[in-house]
Amino acid sequence: MNYVIPPAPQPAVPVAGSGDSFPVRRIYCVGRNYAAHAREMGSDPDREPPFFFCKPADAVVPVAPGVTTDIAYPPQTANYHHEVELVVAIGKGGRDIAAAGANDHVWGYAAGFDMTRRDLQFALRDKGRPWELGKAFDQSAPITPIVPASRCGHPASGRVWLTVNGTLKQEGDLADLIWSVPETIAHLSKYFELCPGDLIFTGTPEGVGPVVRGDLVTGGVAGIGELAIRIA
Repeated sequence: MNYVIPPAPQPAVPVAGSGDSFPVRRIYCVGRNYAAHAREMGSDPDREPPFFFCKPADAVVPVAPGVTTDIAYPPQTANYHHEVELVVAIGKGGRDIAAAGANDHVWGYAAGFDMTRRDLQFALRDKGRPWELGKAFDQSAPITPIVPASRCGHPASGRVWLTVNGTLKQEGDLADLIWSVPETIAHLSKYFELCPGDLIFTGTPEGVGPVVRGDLVTGGVAGIGELAIRIA
């Protein structure tokens, strides 16, 4: 096939302990999946059905272990926020996936940051408009290498944390997810056909807040990985 312009490179995330890469197809994100974070965002944390938003695949920024990666402070915001999350990598697709079998569709796990232009997100939310300007921008999804589930299992508990300049800002546990990973996969697959290459950011614990140019942001998920970025 001849393309009229050169096709964009395939976004991909390295696989931990390997020279292989995981090709990224889509990025789905779960909103307010920890009760305390829902409260700090002004929402009721009751167990309502989860809701989702998306980021473009090329928003991923692979961050190697032990390396601090520069992330540009994005334009058109004065309130740029951090959010640390467990990320699920889908290796087997499907529709209407049952929660009981959802882990069979998981290829692996990573830790990631859902970086957010909070002022734009809130302005759009308050007008009932989509969140893309607040969530789906360049370099908004830094991520660790993906650990295969065959190595790490399917974590249902474990510390999730983030620091800014060495000060702890976010801390939670995967056991506190309102909707577990299998439940999230089951619900999302009612609306989309999940395919190999999809990533799901599963939600962030409380303590989200602003970062500014020069800040060092570190975080991770126990047993999965850690990442460090500097706001450039």
